[in-house]
Amino acid sequence: MPESLAEAMRQLHDEHAGALWAFCLHLTGNDRARAEDVAQETLLRAWRHATVLEESRGSVRSWLFTVARNIVIDEWRSQRNRKEVPVEDLTDLSGAEDRTDDLLLSWVVAEALTQLSSEHRAVLLECYYRGRSVADAARRLGVPEGTVKSRTHYALRALKLSLEELGVGR
Repeated sequence: MPESLAEAMRQLHDEHAGALWAFCLHLTGNDRARAEDVAQETLLRAWRHATVLEESRGSVRSWLFTVARNIVIDEWRSQRNRKEVPVEDLTDLSGAEDRTDDLLLSWVVAEALTQLSSEHRAVLLECYYRGRSVADAARRLGVPEGTVKSRTHYALRALKLSLEELGVGR
């Protein structure tokens, strides 16, 4: 990390504020005021725990996203505990799934995909996201099937590295 805490925070803000803001906006259901509060609280916690960021094995952005997610969850829990809801108004939530972790992981994967070359990203989108066969992907991309296979191989390796840099898959 840079020499001074102020410089480190400036660098942290420059590198991650835009992505953090978009993430907080999504977490708060596009409530701009709440998203701003969550982003500010997240950066404040980063400032308070600068040593954690220095020692972090994973990505700083992953740490920031996790903190923001936890802030929103804590707010939700505290609001839920303050409300008095009649028992008859409650529905059975025993089968409900918390998909927050899946959502966070999908954003991290999307971020990792942006780090790939356009050729690698295109082949992964065709083969994995859209579920096309190698032959179909080759036709759509206008390249030979062997090229699709080799690009897929190298794209998956690059994606794995990108995800490891973001703190996923260690």
